[in-house]
Amino acid sequence: MPEVAAMHYITKKIVAGIGTAAGALGCVIAAGPPAAADGKWCNNSVCIETYDSGTYLGRVEVSVVNTNQPNRISARVWTTNGWSANTKVEDVAAFRTYRDQAYPQRHFPAGTRLCAEGFRGGASVGLPCVTITN
Repeated sequence: MPEVAAMHYITKKIVAGIGTAAGALGCVIAAGPPAAADGKWCNNSVCIETYDSGTYLGRVEVSVVNTNQPNRISARVWTTNGWSANTKVEDVAAFRTYRDQAYPQRHFPAGTRLCAEGFRGGASVGLPCVTITN
């Protein structure tokens, strides 16, 4: 019987450790990557790219990768503090990447989230977000 109690104790510790690791990973995924400098972040078929450092965003580029057939593509870019812009709607040939820019041209408070959602044929095909930091 002592073996059963010891096995139960070990199993509880392993499960608790896995739960802690999963919780920590969830926090990292939910927080998103910081944008302390220019960079590119992607989710599925959509990428968002910044060209400015710190909390200032002058230009943001959105790209949406197309499939093997022509599609109507567009994107929406926004921040969690109320700024937003829709990009142009474009009919794109097969296997071509759509690109457009948005121009916030302002400083955002550190911690603001910048997101872009791309649409292909009216359906959402990706939603990358990044947290703006100093």
